[in-house]
Amino acid sequence: MEKVAYIILTIVAIGWLIAMVVGMVKAFPVGIIGLVVIFALGLLFVKALKERLATRKNDRYSKDVEK
Repeated sequence: MEKVAYIILTIVAIGWLIAMVVGMVKAFPVGIIGLVVIFALGLLFVKALKERLATRKNDRYSKDVEK
């Protein structure tokens, strides 16, 4: 049930982003600013995701340490 909800949210989010990009392309001169912002946020998201995946070793250590 939870996986289905995540799949639906992912589909809606992708559709929303596509609609935003299409709208910004239609508003060409001013819309370029929005496209650059979306691109920059995407790059930051990818960077954070890579760092998070690289620190799995630290997560394992913090879970195994007795408190």
